[in-house]
Amino acid sequence: MKKISLRTLAAAMSLMMLLTGCSEGNETDSSEARITTASQSYEESSEAPETTQGVKMPTEGDVIPWEGEGDPLAGEKSSTTAVSTTKAQTTTTTTKAAATTTKAAAQQNNGGGGNNGGNNGGGAKPAVTPKPAVAPTFASGTPVQRHGALRVSGNHIVDSHGKVFMLQGMSTHGIMWETFSNILSTNSLRVLRDDWRCNAVRIAMYTEEWGGYTTGYASQAKKKVTDGVANATSLGMYVIIDWHILHDGNPQTHQSEAIAFFKEMAETYKNYSNVIFELCNEPNGGANWQSNIKPYCQAVVNTIRAAGAKNLVICGTGTWSQDIDKVLGNRLSDANCLYTLHFYANTHTDWLRQRLQNCYNSGLPVLVTEFGTCDASGSGYVNESQTRAWYNLLKNLKVGWFNWSAANKNETASAFKAGTNLANISAGESQLTQSGRLIRTLFRENAAANAAYV
Repeated sequence: MKKISLRTLAAAMSLMMLLTGCSEGNETDSSEARITTASQSYEESSEAPETTQGVKMPTEGDVIPWEGEGDPLAGEKSSTTAVSTTKAQTTTTTTKAAATTTKAAAQQNNGGGGNNGGNNGGGAKPAVTPKPAVAPTFASGTPVQRHGALRVSGNHIVDSHGKVFMLQGMSTHGIMWETFSNILSTNSLRVLRDDWRCNAVRIAMYTEEWGGYTTGYASQAKKKVTDGVANATSLGMYVIIDWHILHDGNPQTHQSEAIAFFKEMAETYKNYSNVIFELCNEPNGGANWQSNIKPYCQAVVNTIRAAGAKNLVICGTGTWSQDIDKVLGNRLSDANCLYTLHFYANTHTDWLRQRLQNCYNSGLPVLVTEFGTCDASGSGYVNESQTRAWYNLLKNLKVGWFNWSAANKNETASAFKAGTNLANISAGESQLTQSGRLIRTLFRENAAANAAYV
């Protein structure tokens, strides 16, 4: 959930992209023709991005999309506008013109491919599927060595000993941007594990944004995922591979690409007790559980299981993963699936906490794969009291949580100060933003209070 920004980009290989912003933005004020991200304003530009690994890839100086709610073409969203609506409260209907523009841009970036095919038109071809690796050995005392393979039991995750287990960790920002993917270094993951008390990390691989998997950069995106999984595995941490839809809205838009991706991931990591698959980050723009999300998730889960993988699977829900109640009585036909809830503390308050409580009481297994301390736009102020209210509920219910985000972007939601070298973060608070300090404190408190569950 973060503020949405748009920038038209043209690369040497006839790729034109709009990019976006993200976080689950909610309130819309689209009266300005200019698109803004954070404190910077960008006019439409035809400047070509710099080259990385022989292809045009996004770089640190380019517009970075906040993950999030809202119509990517609707302009900035303001959580203080009285007449606006939060994504959590009502689903915004995307205009016909915006949908048309979005689809045309996506198809052009995909080399003319349709909704479910023709990707990689402008980039390198995906690498050949590797043979599944032998089950790794995890160092003594690490989270995975202590708890082993996870599974769903009732409304909880349980470990290999049958005991309730609470995943706790940080989510990356978009790994297609070098400055953000650096957090997946072994050095930095070790700090998150040992100093922050994270037992897991979530790798956010954007799909339709600039540099995303479906825009011609599948092989590069997969390389960042596999590198991140390898580093997390070496440290005995759990790791979520997140198919981070945002701009695409409806997960069925790139269903064939998702099936191919997760087939490869399942074949590769089916012997890994620490790898978890998240099938769709934040369905939005009117995509609903019954018609769009459930059929998509069922098809992808079937593919994963057909590959012989028993790994935990996480399913996104409607309205930027807030409509968990729509799953009640209508779950997937797979017992090892969790359902996603996302919240931002200054936007989503008692009403969404009550929804979580009701779903929990009904036996639904829920995992918070993304939350922020501020507005759903990724900006605003850090609301510590509301963040702690969420913390107390999640701690009591033993529902796992992942903070957005382990990034150094100049936005409230970032855990690290702008300019921090994410490849080599240090223990303690010297590099942390106000949000980062609060999250580190809560993670450490939770690990101490729930030693048997984290």
